[in-house]
Amino acid sequence: MLLNKWMKRHTLTLYAPMEGDIIPLEEVTDPVFSEKMMGDGIAIKPTNGTVVAPANGTIVQVAPTKHAIGIRTEDGAEILIHVGLDTVELNGAHFTVHVEVDDTVSVGQSLLTADLEKIHQAGKDTVTPMIVTNGNDLPHPYSFHVGGPSISGKTVVAQAEQ
Repeated sequence: MLLNKWMKRHTLTLYAPMEGDIIPLEEVTDPVFSEKMMGDGIAIKPTNGTVVAPANGTIVQVAPTKHAIGIRTEDGAEILIHVGLDTVELNGAHFTVHVEVDDTVSVGQSLLTADLEKIHQAGKDTVTPMIVTNGNDLPHPYSFHVGGPSISGKTVVAQAEQ
């Protein structure tokens, strides 16, 4: 017990992957996200198409259709950033990916760029969920913060105590 008193705890932090308005995942119109079938998280109504790393980690997935990226953080959280709803149907159009699987990334590093205007013109919603897909397996649950504007790579959207 005494040893625990002296052990230093630290806070794990996830930052906004895009600029825009942070909304609860429950407000996303796709039930896969709003019902948290893939995990808990937040969503952003983006005002800028640049997607950045929300934490230090490694790229574990880049969707062939370029609309989604998976990151494993240094603490083991697996993060999915899914740009837009039904954007898989665009087959990569309007997305430019700047990273590859196995790349090491730092908070704020550019991962991909989405042309939000062209995505809207294609009839797709650009709301972007960010999900911790393995949250139930982590020893430290994340608490998500919603509401207000976000600055990519700077605004805290989730924290956990380790």
